[in-house]
Amino acid sequence: MATMVLDVGGTAIKSGLYENGALSDIQETSTEAKEGARHVVSRMKHIIASYQNTHTFHNIGISTAGQVDPSSGCIIYANENIPGYTGTKLKEIMEQEFQLPTAVENDVNAAAIGEAAFGAGKGQKDFVCLTYGTGVGGAMFTNGKLYSGSSHSAGEFGGIVTHPEDRNPGKDLFSGCYERYASTTALVKNAMALNPSLSNGRAIFEHQADPEVKQAIDRWIMEIVYGLITIVHMANPSCAILGGGVMEQPYVLQQVQEKLYQNIMPSFRHVQIKKASLGNQAGMLGAAVLNNPPA
Repeated sequence: MATMVLDVGGTAIKSGLYENGALSDIQETSTEAKEGARHVVSRMKHIIASYQNTHTFHNIGISTAGQVDPSSGCIIYANENIPGYTGTKLKEIMEQEFQLPTAVENDVNAAAIGEAAFGAGKGQKDFVCLTYGTGVGGAMFTNGKLYSGSSHSAGEFGGIVTHPEDRNPGKDLFSGCYERYASTTALVKNAMALNPSLSNGRAIFEHQADPEVKQAIDRWIMEIVYGLITIVHMANPSCAILGGGVMEQPYVLQQVQEKLYQNIMPSFRHVQIKKASLGNQAGMLGAAVLNNPPA
C-alpha cells in the first residue's frame, strides 16, 4: 500500500511515494515560504494532487518545519521562516481535501524516526539526533520510542544556553544559545568575516588549509561539543546522530568525537558519534513510517 510523503522545509518541499520500504518518484518544489502559510499549504495540495493524477496511494505522511502536535496534526509553533504557519491544522486540511488518513510530524523528529527505522539509529534504543543547518534541531529516542515531552516539543537543543555572557532574551530569545554558535549559519558568518567568498560550508572546507579558516572551523567544532556535553550527560544516549550537509566532512565528525570524549565523564564515553545516513530522504522516510510502522 503506497503512501504519499512530503518533507516541508523553508527552502524546498521534497515529495515522493513510499511503498515496500523504498521511496520512488522523488521530486523537489520550491517552498516559496516567504509568501506565507496559506501559499505553502496551497503548494502542498497542488503537489499531492499532481501525484494523484498518475499514482494510487492510500494515506499521506508529512514532515514539516515547526513544532507539531502529532495527535491533531496542528502546527503549534513556527518562526517567521513560514509567516502565519503557527496554528495551521495541517492534518485536518489535508484529510478534508483528499479524504485520506494523514499523519504530521516535526521535520527533525521525522528524520530521527527515519534514521531509527532505516539508518544510523537502527537497533539503537536510546539516542539523540541533531541537525546543524540554519539553526540546530534535535530529537530524542528513549527505549526505542520518540520522546515528545509534555507539549510535543522535546529536543529543542538549540535553546541550550552555552554563552550566558551573551544572554539578552528581551532582544533575542535565542541569544547566548547553542544554535547561535553551533549552527552552520554561525560557521558561515564567522568565515565570511575572514573572506566574503566563504558563503557556504563547501567553500569553507575547500579553504581549510588556510590557518585562519581552520581556526574558525575548530572554534565552531568546539561550539558543537559544548552543547553535546550537556546533552550527553543529561540524556545518557548510546549514540548521537549528527545531520546537516556540513557533517559530510569527515574532519568534523572525527574532531567532535575526540573533543567530546575529553570533556565528558568516563562512564559516558561509550556514546557513539554517527553521521546521519539517510541524507535528504530521512524526513520523507520518517513521514512514511508514521503511517507504516516497520515490523
